[in-house]
Amino acid sequence: MTTLPLSPDELLTTTRSVRKRLDLTRPVPLELVTECLEVALQAPTGGNRQGWHWLVITDPDLRAGIAGYYKRSYDAYRGTRGTPVGTSPRHATQQRVVSSSDHLADHLAEVPVLVLACIEAAAELPAENQAGLWGSLLPAAWSYQLAARARGLGTAWTTLHLSYEREVAELLGIPAHVRQGVLLPTAYYTGETFRPAPREPLESVLHVDRW
Repeated sequence: MTTLPLSPDELLTTTRSVRKRLDLTRPVPLELVTECLEVALQAPTGGNRQGWHWLVITDPDLRAGIAGYYKRSYDAYRGTRGTPVGTSPRHATQQRVVSSSDHLADHLAEVPVLVLACIEAAAELPAENQAGLWGSLLPAAWSYQLAARARGLGTAWTTLHLSYEREVAELLGIPAHVRQGVLLPTAYYTGETFRPAPREPLESVLHVDRW
């Protein structure tokens, strides 16, 4: 498939988490998803171990099962956080994020493809720093999102279902030595109006040589 005419900087700065604008009625060809995953497999991994696994879930009953656990986790999470109040641009952005997150939680089962990025690991994760483990998976998940954006697909990055990781593993037959990293709902999107998001200025988070 021909990719969109985006420069590297445009691709990196306009790949957004898409929730409300996922097209829930348009099927996504499996071949297009696997093409994006082929790109993802070029991401770096520690020691070139390539311990990742990718579950592509299209079965409606399985999607509904995952969505049920996701909704339970989201409702619990949502109950601990109020709706942002205020008139500043940042508050407005957060209000949009909350609204779109509500929408995804209500409609996850309808998203035509769910991609679950996993990695081989010990059944019980170590208490110490796990950067080496997740650093061998999450760059590939982001590469998948970039490849999807370049091919006219929208994705969202979410980990809320992990409160029920074991239940989802049982549902999908994931072995105990494989841990789930991120869930990536995938669909065609509506409207080509993506643009860079507002961020805190670099100087507020930049440290040169010392903190």
